[in-house]
Amino acid sequence: MAERDRLREYRGKRDFDRTGEPAGREGASGEEPRFVVQIHDASTLHFDFRLQVDDVLKSWSVPKGPSADPKDKRLAMPTEDHPLEYEEFEGVIPEGEYGGGTVIVWDHGTYEPLSHDRRGRPVDFAESLERGHARFRLSGAKLRGEYALTRFRGGQDGGEREAWLLVRASGGRAHGQDAPDPRRARSVRSGRTLGQVAAEDREE
Repeated sequence: MAERDRLREYRGKRDFDRTGEPAGREGASGEEPRFVVQIHDASTLHFDFRLQVDDVLKSWSVPKGPSADPKDKRLAMPTEDHPLEYEEFEGVIPEGEYGGGTVIVWDHGTYEPLSHDRRGRPVDFAESLERGHARFRLSGAKLRGEYALTRFRGGQDGGEREAWLLVRASGGRAHGQDAPDPRRARSVRSGRTLGQVAAEDREE
């Protein structure tokens, strides 16, 4: 599917004359796929978890954020695909616009796809997501180690709303951080909190 088609829903929800969010452009990615976790103070305060798949960021809203504890199963609700440039987006989406509120980049980095079939052969990452289960290893500033996304409700048949679980893989030594108090969390890009980003936006 062409990049412009994959971003149709994303672009249709936004007025780029008003919001500083990237509109997205044609072009392939770097060698290693990227991930980003953003904290978004919108109508509800939540974390956005995004994985690069081909030329877009597949995205999930994770109310409580990722956990380094394999016992924690974090709800992840899929949202529309975002452009690759969204990895760097930090700022205030104007009130009245879709997703209006403050965004910071809590963590970002690269990831390694780990999905295999029952015979141990690697499975294309996009295909593993289509099937409803994908494993991957994050290499970020704060999140490191193996995680999995598993669809447990809804799917391709147009039934009830699709929902996933984001879980830290069990086994081995725990790495990285749990999701922090989002109000106190600092951006990995700028070192700012949500409150500082919002205050600076009001001063402009």
